[in-house]
Amino acid sequence: QVQLVESGGGSVQAGGSLRLSCAASGYTYSYNCMGWVRQTPGKEREGVAAIYYDSGRTYYTESVKGRFTISQDNAKNTVYLQMNSLKPEDTAMYYCAAKRGWPCGTNPKLFDYWGQGTQVTVSS
Repeated sequence: QVQLVESGGGSVQAGGSLRLSCAASGYTYSYNCMGWVRQTPGKEREGVAAIYYDSGRTYYTESVKGRFTISQDNAKNTVYLQMNSLKPEDTAMYYCAAKRGWPCGTNPKLFDYWGQGTQVTVSS
């Protein structure tokens, strides 16, 4: 089993920045792909970004390219999501997710493990 704990959410004005963190614990060999998925009430989950640990390859949904950056710290078993130039439409609950094996990507259906989520609110 893998436990994922997110932190770093909050409220920010449009154009601002936030950095989300996701600390993983448990059987860390159980995953090699981690990602961020967001959801707003009444909408489907949307994959935002993902990173494949073995190669460092990253994946982004089109709407965040150039604004968000996903990165990993293997020593700390932590993945980060740096979010810049935030927009009101980025407002959502952000979930950290993980899986083992290939493929890796932003599709929420790929992931096996999920955190509890952290709220991001962007005001105009």
